[in-house]
Amino acid sequence: MYLKTMTASTPTILALDFDGVICDGLIEYFEVAWRTYCQVWLPEQETPQHELASKFYQLRPVIETGWEMPVLIKALVEGIAEEKNLLEWTKIAQEVLLKDNLKAIEIGTKLDKIRDEWIATDLDSWLSLHKFYSGVIEKIQATVCSTTKLYIITTKEGRFAQQLLQQGGVDLPREVIFGKEVKRPKYEIMRELIQKTNTLPDRVWFVEDRLKTLQVVQQQPDLKEVKLFLADWGYNTPTEKVTAQNDPQIQVLSLSGFAQDFSEWL
Repeated sequence: MYLKTMTASTPTILALDFDGVICDGLIEYFEVAWRTYCQVWLPEQETPQHELASKFYQLRPVIETGWEMPVLIKALVEGIAEEKNLLEWTKIAQEVLLKDNLKAIEIGTKLDKIRDEWIATDLDSWLSLHKFYSGVIEKIQATVCSTTKLYIITTKEGRFAQQLLQQGGVDLPREVIFGKEVKRPKYEIMRELIQKTNTLPDRVWFVEDRLKTLQVVQQQPDLKEVKLFLADWGYNTPTEKVTAQNDPQIQVLSLSGFAQDFSEWL
């Protein structure tokens, strides 16, 4: 019985989101979003207003994929209230696209191109706008050296995540990083990993800062036993934290808790 308890307190697979769990890229997000906004909407003033960045940071939790970031800037420039963006973001984002006859995929492609060119021409300045959350790199390094298999599942381009991790001193093989380019929901990737590695769902632990993503995993009948953790240091709102705390299937994890031994997580 004791051995069984000990084994169950360590995951076979640890799946981590990247942005908002491993890495804080708020400054880079705003910078690349602003550059993309300028290319798409051609504002007369190409210097952002002083308070725009801080408003953007506050609303980062509403963003699911990259194309939404310049759209959020457009919404803020148009004067849409922060509270309204927080409550109705999906609707507002679609309205902005529709109003200016834009397609999400085109904005996303522009944003990736701007980011790619920035990385190609000035990698150091791009890397300098990211920081790893305290203790996270050490926990990743310890996990890589353990029996637990680590995977990164992110909506960021996998190559960006890999470059940033290398900068932080973690050289992960490309095949364990599933980025935006795989074009599949996170729950599908988890399902594939479970099947490929022949792992029981309850031995898979998934750390994510987006409550909605965790809730979608919950809705999959075959993934109900996956252990779900909301990273409370990431891009989520106080309301989302409370919702997660009241959900018996989701553990709210603190940054100091993340650094602890796995047996302390549950």
